[in-house]
Amino acid sequence: MTDPDLTQELDVAAAAARLAGSIQMDLYERIESIDFKGEKDVVTEADHRSEAAILEHIGSAFPGDAFLAEESGESGELADRLWVIDPLDGTVNYANGIPFFAVSIGLAVEGRPVLGVVYDPARDELFTAISGGGAWLDGRPIHHPRSKRMTDSVVSLGLPSIGFGRQYREIRHRVRITRAMGSATLSLAYVANGRFDAYVQWSKLSVWDICAAGVIAIEGGATVTSALGNAWFGLGMPSKSIGIVAASPEHHRAFLELLNSP
Repeated sequence: MTDPDLTQELDVAAAAARLAGSIQMDLYERIESIDFKGEKDVVTEADHRSEAAILEHIGSAFPGDAFLAEESGESGELADRLWVIDPLDGTVNYANGIPFFAVSIGLAVEGRPVLGVVYDPARDELFTAISGGGAWLDGRPIHHPRSKRMTDSVVSLGLPSIGFGRQYREIRHRVRITRAMGSATLSLAYVANGRFDAYVQWSKLSVWDICAAGVIAIEGGATVTSALGNAWFGLGMPSKSIGIVAASPEHHRAFLELLNSP
């Protein structure tokens, strides 16, 4: 099923994700306070408790590894092995009782994402992948469909930045329908098994939003790049990510051209 060299890491990450998910479901629709990190960015008790549980669980198994987590930032020296963690992607959904959110745990080795775990606690679904080992959902192999026409596509389309309304309208005209889901992690993971035929987001993504799910989408058979068509993952400036395009190899270039049309 997986590269044996990372089997232990996958098992530990999956257990940590399930632990965080159980915390979230215990607090679901019972959150008493919501803090604001920015004008439109929120954080809850569930975010903090989930992240602490993940860091403790993985840290006890791999004490020499470093971490980059959304709420606590970077911990430890920047090592060859870096766990990239979003303890609760889709916090606005979660805080409003919308059951579309996920735990995201990725592992990058020498700057390259090699392992991804995405857990949806509301549905008790676990997406996993190791680079070169395929993508899996609850232990079953999953694949991105390759036979659809672009006009039949269902696309998760992130809300546009100012100035990209025309490009987004063009994409909407070329596909069957678009959805804005509020969780980059789950939207990207859904590309791996064809729940979404593509995920297109121009901006406002951080590495912890995409590290794990990007591996899963690629291992499912999708092509994944940045919104400009170059490398989809890079460390150093996570708050300035320029977005992502994940789609079938047949249609990926068309989505990029539509998104970047003048």
